[in-house]
Amino acid sequence: MTTAKDGTSRSGGSILVDALRINGVDTIFGVPGESALPVFDALRDQAHGVRFIVCRHEANACHMAEADGKLRGIPGVCIVSRGPGAMHATVGVHTAFQDSTPLILIIGQLPRAHRGREGFQEMDYSRTFADMTKWAADIPSAEAIPEYVSRAFHIATHGRPGPVVLSVGEDVLSEMSAVADAPAFKPVAAVPSPRILDEAREMLQTAERPLVIVGGSGWTAEASAGITAFCLANDLPVVAGFRSQDIVDNRAPVYMGDLSLGSSRALTERLKAADLLLVVGDRLGEVTSKSYGALAVPDPAQGLIHVFPGADELGRVYNADLPILAGPPEFVAGVRNLTPLDPTRWRGWRAEGRAAYEAYQRPPEKVAGFDLAKAVLHLAEVLPDDAIVTNGAGNYTIWLHRFYRYRAFGTQLAPKSGCMGYGLPAAIAAKLRFPDRAVVALAGDGCFQMASPDFATAVHHKLPIVVIVVNNGAYGSIRAHQERHFPGRESGTRLTNPSYAALAQAYGVHGEEIHSHAAFPAALDRALAAEGPALIEIIMPTQQLTPDLILSVEP
Repeated sequence: MTTAKDGTSRSGGSILVDALRINGVDTIFGVPGESALPVFDALRDQAHGVRFIVCRHEANACHMAEADGKLRGIPGVCIVSRGPGAMHATVGVHTAFQDSTPLILIIGQLPRAHRGREGFQEMDYSRTFADMTKWAADIPSAEAIPEYVSRAFHIATHGRPGPVVLSVGEDVLSEMSAVADAPAFKPVAAVPSPRILDEAREMLQTAERPLVIVGGSGWTAEASAGITAFCLANDLPVVAGFRSQDIVDNRAPVYMGDLSLGSSRALTERLKAADLLLVVGDRLGEVTSKSYGALAVPDPAQGLIHVFPGADELGRVYNADLPILAGPPEFVAGVRNLTPLDPTRWRGWRAEGRAAYEAYQRPPEKVAGFDLAKAVLHLAEVLPDDAIVTNGAGNYTIWLHRFYRYRAFGTQLAPKSGCMGYGLPAAIAAKLRFPDRAVVALAGDGCFQMASPDFATAVHHKLPIVVIVVNNGAYGSIRAHQERHFPGRESGTRLTNPSYAALAQAYGVHGEEIHSHAAFPAALDRALAAEGPALIEIIMPTQQLTPDLILSVEP
């Protein structure tokens, strides 16, 4: 262990902040609470080199930390107070768990002497978070802080990445200790052997209808470029798993679309028709596998090479013909060195898939009002390749996933957990992390309002993000499900909304409302030129539920 600052005693709060800094943390998101006052006192000291982003709601704070973890590949950090604060942050922990994102949530806790009496806001966080974390623990003393923080970073990043929750008593944070700092965590990853890579190559070469699926977390810009180059060199068709579209340049002729909500039926049929799947980094969860219908459980009809960084996931749902324990970067580095394949057998298969993808990107001719497809296509045309586009959950995301082309790694921030209210906090985190890159958030009216208190955070920091609110006056995705299962019997999905454009204006920033897709390009130009946050409110008719589903009568 390294030595503490000049060997003098520090408070537990100071020890904790130093431990985070040593492990590469430069930003913490959260809502302050009295149970962690020594931490906030330490954060006031610029010598620690860690900034604190004060948020308006713990759910947004935790989602900001989760998004920051996605962008950096090391744990994002959020700090909240006990009880209600911790429970509000739970949704961000759940997102990190389902999205395989490294995250550390720190919760201020009751003093040790008060526990077990149901003291004020008392909870057992180890039990509360057991089913959605890789580890949840209470730090017993100031002396133990460096050890626990080091362990948290290793656990959050090793194997399948995920969240860790640490609670720490206010007395522990006030306690003085001369404990030494622990060194920075050292990430490790499994590397595939030459033998298993040769076996994978042989299986690919004998296939007639191979399909590469990329997804999950743990990717890097180098691995993204590497898998794109590998597929191009071997004319291998590649698709993106759920909300993983930025791993492969969508302009590449080998890219065939994504297996997301609202993806094309033709692509689902192509997935079923494949005779070999090379899956890199994706768990093959419910959405990617099309409710486990495109791939039979536990033995898919397709041959399966499953590459994943966590041993617990290999064989958990699907029995792979060749399971490979490796992270995406390590696997991609290995296959790039293999002898090139002869793609003669599948060249036509790949070309057909690409043609189907391009056809699916053409906007439907029939629309009920605002043509959101044309607006998204315009976004893809004018935004820089490195622009970061964020979203939450709702039917509006179907337009984004279908019509936007991602061109560079690290440009899609979206919750695989399907959580509403994610787009705005993710955009804030992205702009704080990359101030020189364009950041655009798409949100439905219900989605935005779940996160809207932290529009104030964007205003406070003068962050020039663009928020596009698609306002159709309804929980559109639920209404679409109702029309499929209980047609004509809407229940519980209508919303009464404020003017979101006026809300932005009330904050003193740019906000405008548009009713026609023809007005969108000029509105986007004005929003991108704004010096601070800008909001465009798109008024959509409720009956336009998806690009292809239009109700016959306005609800």
